[in-house]
Amino acid sequence: MSALIQETLGQPAWMTRPATVAVMQALEDKGGPDCARFVGGCVRNTLLGRPVDDVDIATTLTPDAVTEALAAAGLRSVPTGVDHGTVTAISEGTPYEITTLRRDVSTDGRRAVVAFTLSWDEDAQRRDFHLNAIYANRAGQLFDPTGHGLTDARAGRIVFVGDPMTRIREDYLRILRYFRFHAWYGKGEPDQAALTACKALKGMMSGRAAERTQKELLKLLGADDPRAALRLMAATGVLSAVLPQVKGLTRLEALIAIETEQLFDNDPELRLAAVLPDDAGIVADVAERLRLSNALSDRLVNAAGKDPRIVSWMSPRESRRTVYRIGLRTFSDRIKLAWAASLRPAAGSQWRGLLALAETWRPPVFPLTGDEVLAAGVPKGPLVGEVMREVEEWWIDHDFMDDKLAAVERLKAVAQGMAY
Repeated sequence: MSALIQETLGQPAWMTRPATVAVMQALEDKGGPDCARFVGGCVRNTLLGRPVDDVDIATTLTPDAVTEALAAAGLRSVPTGVDHGTVTAISEGTPYEITTLRRDVSTDGRRAVVAFTLSWDEDAQRRDFHLNAIYANRAGQLFDPTGHGLTDARAGRIVFVGDPMTRIREDYLRILRYFRFHAWYGKGEPDQAALTACKALKGMMSGRAAERTQKELLKLLGADDPRAALRLMAATGVLSAVLPQVKGLTRLEALIAIETEQLFDNDPELRLAAVLPDDAGIVADVAERLRLSNALSDRLVNAAGKDPRIVSWMSPRESRRTVYRIGLRTFSDRIKLAWAASLRPAAGSQWRGLLALAETWRPPVFPLTGDEVLAAGVPKGPLVGEVMREVEEWWIDHDFMDDKLAAVERLKAVAQGMAY
């Protein structure tokens, strides 16, 4: 029987939302009172006064019974992980992940064979950290089967449930999860047993699911200030095991300082770019290995590389030229990376001015078309493009002159000067 404690979670808004009530009522109609409890992030974050994004539910009902219960209540279900006991309920358009209480039968560090159980204590023992093994029922009553969940959450201690080596061998990506949770919730000195286990088993990180690896990595980088966790990752060799291309944290730490102290921003994608070398080829290889989306891969590759045009004393005119050539997003990314590489996060007035230009200036559209080039007497074929490019360069050099007549006259001059 899991340990009921005197403290309650209260009735937070996510718990009393009609969509949530409908899911819990459907489960209890099938399995009786207290057959389902909230667990994980929604409970932990409410205790800590942090926002709740997702609501996870644990239940004594089997996946088949969960599906039947939802159907009887007119709710849609999605079999997102039935082999591991997980069914996702859709209530008023909101997903609720519902997982049957379980215990591990066997695991190879990548995928586990589980058996369902009716024991909340057994379910708690297979979870990763104490602060993620706290449950709450519909009345807000709290259950802490490990006896350490509440105290660890409030103290900022990230401690594995049971033996850290055993927990990690069940799923080697728990190494990354440890540092991710330390970045988000950790305070004070890290748990030494956890660090020892992560360091000892870091070699098993290779070959893990790329999608899960990138997800954990980006979530870690998305913490308000992940610098302490990243230093721990580097010190234990875990960072090198995950990203062997990383040679240091200096630029990344400077970028985080700029974001947190001056820009009041948090961009995990750019933070990933900051920790990688200035080599588009290497960045492309990392993106492929992590199976990043095409959009993110393109962003990181475009941001990579030292751009000699990006300097804090750029003139407004040269800034506009550069924005026009490489795009607003890439310009902004390269400005921030160059600022971080300058190792002077506090000296930011000139850099901020360049960023303001990137955020406010919208590149104009080149005023001429291919039809107008043909009308000027240029024959169809490659010359059309050549003439267009030459006139466009003139237009750019004249700071995007807002005078189409002048552009047409320049086109005529270029056309007349070319031998066809």
